[in-house]
Amino acid sequence: MKFLVQPLYNWYRSILRHPKYRWLVILGSFLYLFSPVDLITDMLPVVGWLDDGVIATLLVSEVSQMLLEQRNLRRVKDLSADANIATVSTTVSNSVG
Repeated sequence: MKFLVQPLYNWYRSILRHPKYRWLVILGSFLYLFSPVDLITDMLPVVGWLDDGVIATLLVSEVSQMLLEQRNLRRVKDLSADANIATVSTTVSNSVG
């Protein structure tokens, strides 16, 4: 089963990471999840929900990972900006005093 899902996951992740297509993929995923048209009909118990579950899982995991990476990047930028401000203020106070 892994050899069937892994290529889909890699393809979905690479497209979702591309800034040009990111919002199109997210919108398309939501439309697919909420539309009545499915690859496998939901009338089949359990099997019909698998395609929705795979798309939902991929969407949530990738979007949450991207949000965490953005938050960490902002945190690093804020820390480096604070360090630069502290360095400048220390340099200015040493040159004045």
